[in-house]
Amino acid sequence: MSVFESKVRQVGSSFGVLIPKEVVIEDKIRKDEKVKVVIIKKDLSLLEKAFGSVKTRPFKREHKDRAI
Repeated sequence: MSVFESKVRQVGSSFGVLIPKEVVIEDKIRKDEKVKVVIIKKDLSLLEKAFGSVKTRPFKREHKDRAI
């Protein structure tokens, strides 16, 4: 599985996203193969609507669950 950014382009009356060649090679994607695409927009307000409060600060583990 790879994560990459790509620009949405108009193809006829539809929209398309190009997959970079490096990703195609790395993930061994072939012509006519079905893939799943997840859309994540950079606008955090959309995430807040979908999932509630979104915290933008880095996660800090408390390590309370570890045995010493």
